[in-house]
Amino acid sequence: MAIADEWLEIGKIVAAQGLKGEVRVYPNSDFPERFEEPGKRWMLRPGKTEPEVIELISGRYLAGKGLYVLQLKGIVERAQAEQLYDCRLLIPSTDRPHLEEDEFHVPDLLDLEVIDQATQQAIGRIKDVIPAGNDLLEVELYQAGAHQAGADGTIKQLAKAKESAKTVLIPFVKEIVPIVDLVQRRVEIVPPPGLLDLK
Repeated sequence: MAIADEWLEIGKIVAAQGLKGEVRVYPNSDFPERFEEPGKRWMLRPGKTEPEVIELISGRYLAGKGLYVLQLKGIVERAQAEQLYDCRLLIPSTDRPHLEEDEFHVPDLLDLEVIDQATQQAIGRIKDVIPAGNDLLEVELYQAGAHQAGADGTIKQLAKAKESAKTVLIPFVKEIVPIVDLVQRRVEIVPPPGLLDLK
């Protein structure tokens, strides 16, 4: 979809805050200025394909919550803020900041295939990146049989596999994740003993 090429998602509106039209935003960016510096941003409403321009008036970080509270121009009461639930905040992809070596944009890591470096076995996909002292990759492990579903009973088998899908958290450090290949859409890991339970 063109949105993915032209825009970079920086966060999602998850709730209204207070009575004056402020919104709570779950960030998908490590750059606080995107939520704190006034100026033009873009917003994509659920089910829409074209983002609309909005203006950020002010923003602040909610310590301990992992959220930002934003005041957007023209949104002055709670009912208006509630109508923005699940809207995604965007910036043009050309506005990506320069990254140092071994730094990555979170959206680029999502859905990468995870490979055990020793066996070259595909073990899962990255579903989320959780900010911590060291970021954690949330990896959904592949389930045995999930990819072999045939024409008959496919839906039931895949549904069952999804229900039982397990996730693991992998520290995103060079020693454990030595290779990140965005071109091939994969990462290679060297898991310490006991980190993965593939049974």
